[in-house]
Amino acid sequence: MKFKDFQVGMVIKHPPVQVNEDEMLAFARAYDPQWFHVDAQRAEQGRWGGLIASGWLTCGMAMRMAVEAVLHDSESFGSPGLERLRWMSPVRAGDMLRLEATVDTLRVSSSRDDLGIMRWTWRVFNQHDEQVLEVEATSLFELEVEAGG
Repeated sequence: MKFKDFQVGMVIKHPPVQVNEDEMLAFARAYDPQWFHVDAQRAEQGRWGGLIASGWLTCGMAMRMAVEAVLHDSESFGSPGLERLRWMSPVRAGDMLRLEATVDTLRVSSSRDDLGIMRWTWRVFNQHDEQVLEVEATSLFELEVEAGG
């Protein structure tokens, strides 16, 4: 999508993607090796009753869905960061996660007329319609400035 195509209140959806156990374990071993992400036997006895995915993997999956649904053919060139990140329910191998992203604000930078700024909220749900993640993100877009403008 192009910056000019977004509207405040617009909801952009990505169909469900499955959480793969091998990818879940490989990610956790490399980047978040807490026992409830990597030790199935111990996790079975823990608070969550089994292995759960790293929240950072869930964020990565949300990012992939955002790129596929919105950013891959846009003028987006990065982000200055996130305002809020919440992990609301555990994610497990086999879960089907889907993205619903709502455009919260759109504006052209007050200091650079070639810079579009979109604030949007990503909500990720599992196959039971339980929300597992919420992220308030800002995306930056390169805008064309008309000659003489």
